[in-house]
Amino acid sequence: MAGSIPPHIRSIAIPLMDNQTAEFGLSESITDGIIEQFNEAGILRITDERDAHSILRGTIKKVNEGPYTYSKQEAVSEYRYKIDVKIEWYDISEQKNIFESMYSGFGAYGLSGDIGSDGIDNDNDGKIDDLDDDEFGEPRSFATNVAVRKIAEDILNDIMTTW
Repeated sequence: MAGSIPPHIRSIAIPLMDNQTAEFGLSESITDGIIEQFNEAGILRITDERDAHSILRGTIKKVNEGPYTYSKQEAVSEYRYKIDVKIEWYDISEQKNIFESMYSGFGAYGLSGDIGSDGIDNDNDGKIDDLDDDEFGEPRSFATNVAVRKIAEDILNDIMTTW
């Protein structure tokens, strides 16, 4: 897969995302999530901006949270937490954007307070509660992490298939 990246790009800088929302700590969460995806994939060396061949810049444009599913009694049973991020991947030697794109990710959560027994597939992996070993923690935070992971995976996939 790494063969699809321009050959002169062997490293990437991923500075802290700009945040145009009121959501505290989201810049750090998304930036860390993207860095983690790159470290796991090992396709480009992560470095600071002065030593990098490319820079991945991002801006958190919007956070949206609202009802997602309703019960038979028409009460909200599940909420959806969605994040929209604008990303630019810049080639330093060519002095141009390789791509610029919008990314979205979402996670779902209920009101029970325990995502391990809420009957919801919180991370959208087809597994619920006892059958899903990674569903635990505070519901809204978990939904945020799911959205961040989806965005980071999509960005990495696009970078690996750009050329």
